[in-house]
Amino acid sequence: MAEPGPGSKAEVKKVDEEKETAAPARKKRRLAAGERYVPPPRKLRSGVSFSAAHFAETSYYFEGGLRKVRPYYYDFRTYCKGRWVGRSLLHVFSTEFRAQPLAYYRAAARAGRLRLNEEPVQDLDVVLKNNDFLRNTVHRHEPPVTAQPIQILVENDEVVVVDKPSSLPVHPCGRFRHNTVIFILGKEHNLKELHTIHRLDRMTSGVLMFAKTVEVSKRIDEQVRERQLEKEYVCRVVGEFPEHEVVCEEPILVVSYKVGVCRVDPKGKCCKTIFQRLSYNGKSSVVKCLPRTGRTHQIRVHLQYLGYPIVNDPIYNMEAWGPEKGKGGKIGMTDEELLKALVEEHRSKQSLDILGISEEDLNSNAENDCGNSSECTESVQTDPISENSCLAEDVKGSETEEIAAYPLNFNTNLETLKTNTELGSCENEGRQTGEKSSEERDPLCVECKITRKDPSPKELVMYLHALRYKGAEFDYCSKMPEWAMEDWED
Repeated sequence: MAEPGPGSKAEVKKVDEEKETAAPARKKRRLAAGERYVPPPRKLRSGVSFSAAHFAETSYYFEGGLRKVRPYYYDFRTYCKGRWVGRSLLHVFSTEFRAQPLAYYRAAARAGRLRLNEEPVQDLDVVLKNNDFLRNTVHRHEPPVTAQPIQILVENDEVVVVDKPSSLPVHPCGRFRHNTVIFILGKEHNLKELHTIHRLDRMTSGVLMFAKTVEVSKRIDEQVRERQLEKEYVCRVVGEFPEHEVVCEEPILVVSYKVGVCRVDPKGKCCKTIFQRLSYNGKSSVVKCLPRTGRTHQIRVHLQYLGYPIVNDPIYNMEAWGPEKGKGGKIGMTDEELLKALVEEHRSKQSLDILGISEEDLNSNAENDCGNSSECTESVQTDPISENSCLAEDVKGSETEEIAAYPLNFNTNLETLKTNTELGSCENEGRQTGEKSSEERDPLCVECKITRKDPSPKELVMYLHALRYKGAEFDYCSKMPEWAMEDWED
């Protein structure tokens, strides 16, 4: 039999094998004495959606009209930020992740929960290098959301259209992961690999579309870019809205992505909303809203500017905006003063959960938020773990005093820790109440030490609803919400 000639499959295969064998040898570099090796960065998996393993991290239970998530263990992962290079891990934790005391991170390191390049961190004084990969395993608690089910309006080979309840984020962002539309559809309806076409604010209910394939998503995205889609909302606002059509074209500026606050400002982005009153019951009006652009909080900000804020808007109908509550763009304070006033008002009402923010969101300089806490811009098609850049668990609310009142023994017996809290799901299928079992408590977790008042189901509803979503090839509509009926009274 003749020898395989140059360029034959056998020869090419042999050359490829030699290259694969030789490649690692060429990349090796002799390390200096005491020098720490940093492996090359791993390739991120593009187009990866949430898997069965993600959905199985924990389970739901229902209590007091709320959907709750059992506490669970979760890995926050990130590559070393450029500004961290040359700084110690201790310094990064002390300056950028201040939600936890340094004693917590020392205890977490002793418990093996902090890993650097997949090796347990032995010393927090280790100096970070470029491409260092960090992993922090935390005991995660999610805020409750309404127990109202997600109604599927349409499902076919191309799309899934649902009626989203208020208080549910569309996809994981901030402190929410399992209490999101994406996870509930995956866990309870076996609807996976969905592509977001548009978003709704967390507190906004109504028609929400998902594409089942990339091709469908791109086709509808093209219609969105060319403004071929018509969106119709309804809301209930304070006072007697004018009977005639009202058009607002005031530009909108984002004040804070972390808190999720916008306002009218000449330096903002241009936008346009058309309003038409549907009914008036003597105290409040139901208004139809036709946004011609898609700016963050556009409808809510324009209604506030016109002097008719949504009745129960947890941001734009607050006393923090001043006597006029932002009417006509008159605020009379700096953006920093406004944000402080809003946060303090919610702290006093113990309602930071309704804003969807935490103390870490407010205090940390780390780039660990997804922009607007209620309208995260992170794509659900990326790897939801590898893309997450948060190293520290969020600790929410006005709990500085509470933490002081419940000091943790961070020198807890680590053998007991490993025995009682195996790193994995805290799921307990047999329990139907919210009481934490011993398996769901974690000796290093601050949240486990705090008893927090739940919001009422009513507090988790904002009177803004996406009623209709219409394109060139579709027209989807939901039922009018109860609060939008003409004879409705609060």
